[in-house]
Amino acid sequence: MKLSVREARARFAAALAAVEKGERVTITKNGQPVAELGPPSSPVVEQEGFWERNERVRKELGLDKYDGPPLDEKWLEEFNDPAWGRELFGLGDDWHPERGLD
Repeated sequence: MKLSVREARARFAAALAAVEKGERVTITKNGQPVAELGPPSSPVVEQEGFWERNERVRKELGLDKYDGPPLDEKWLEEFNDPAWGRELFGLGDDWHPERGLD
């Protein structure tokens, strides 16, 4: 549903009724969208912690079905090597985390 600011003021109860049914209401000013009304986020999502949210998003994106090789000790050793990180981010050998670029 799209409503101008004037229509939104006059039909606010109707706009809320539409939102309660799951519809999004766009409010326009001079024909341009300026605001949206929609149902609130799920309280469960707001209360979930980082790892729970991470797991939920991984499932939503299908990343929980990763069937590649497991991350082994060799990979972890390379990942933790500062030289690998410098190469990954294109930083030269003269970069140091405490000094920055010399």
